[in-house]
Amino acid sequence: MGQGKEVKTKDEPHVEIQERGEIFFFYRPKVNKDEAHSPDDVQRLYIVLRPESGEKTVEDKQSSDSGKEGASKAGGEKDASSSDPGKKGGAASGGDVKGSHGGHGEEEVNIEKEVLLRFIVMGKKSLPDPSKKSRPYWGFVEMVTTKIDDVKTALKGEEYDTATRGHRHTSPARALAEGIYRILRHKPGSKKNHTHLIYKLEFPPEDEKNEPQESLNIEREGSFLIQIKNPNQHQGSSGGFGGLQNKRRAAFPAHLQGLFGKLRYSPADPPDFLNYEGCEFLLISASDDIEEELGLELKTEIGEAGGSHDVSCSDLVKTFGETASTKPLMKGTWV
Repeated sequence: MGQGKEVKTKDEPHVEIQERGEIFFFYRPKVNKDEAHSPDDVQRLYIVLRPESGEKTVEDKQSSDSGKEGASKAGGEKDASSSDPGKKGGAASGGDVKGSHGGHGEEEVNIEKEVLLRFIVMGKKSLPDPSKKSRPYWGFVEMVTTKIDDVKTALKGEEYDTATRGHRHTSPARALAEGIYRILRHKPGSKKNHTHLIYKLEFPPEDEKNEPQESLNIEREGSFLIQIKNPNQHQGSSGGFGGLQNKRRAAFPAHLQGLFGKLRYSPADPPDFLNYEGCEFLLISASDDIEEELGLELKTEIGEAGGSHDVSCSDLVKTFGETASTKPLMKGTWV
């Protein structure tokens, strides 16, 4: 249904919208499981961001010949998406697999005219708990692409053989939630400037059960501080997050890398950081009431139109419905 709109409800001059777009959530059951019935059965939580407008019409992104995007162009999707440690030739097995390196290089993309998709993995298989506002959750950008089929491939199930565990299979991902998001710059007076990722859901409908959504901390709306991790500052424990292997980390162009200085983390300013595979970040829960916290109300297009939550209104279903089961999205139940 598009990117929706935001309305200022308070005189808050310190909030600046950097990027607007759609946000999709998916989960995948654990290896060799056909269904998930609780968080214990979940292998991965994925977030897909599709920016559609913002402070800049044109953003910088990795070269289309780098990372998994480049491997896809070369016909290496299966190897590029490998993440099982025991899989023969898999990216985690130490082999030099196509697509196992982070994004690098630089090219421009017009987010108002071209599709840009960021496929993100959350390390803890959930969003941060809103009741624990000081606890950071680590995640990373698994893939950046301008091709919808690349994300469809990443969401599919797979059968494969491993050197140590024999034949294995993964089930296709499940569509979990859909909404609109903003990345914004917050300058709260005497406090240090920072950036937020905020979102508001359109699906599942509010009158459905929302069982998997609640279990994975996906509230109807949320606000998170987002901090980008410096790929050149990984010595030591790094705040308790081991992070990606060296070769899988993003190699930002000089104008982005220079924004870190000697710091370990930087605000997501600009959001272009997220256009590089291997970009690592922290999310820290800020609020589940965006209007109270930031003086903004996010309005989805379904809410604005006063329409029903019909499946035909879902951009996620239109785009990925043939690949991912939509029962959690439409009915709020595990599958």
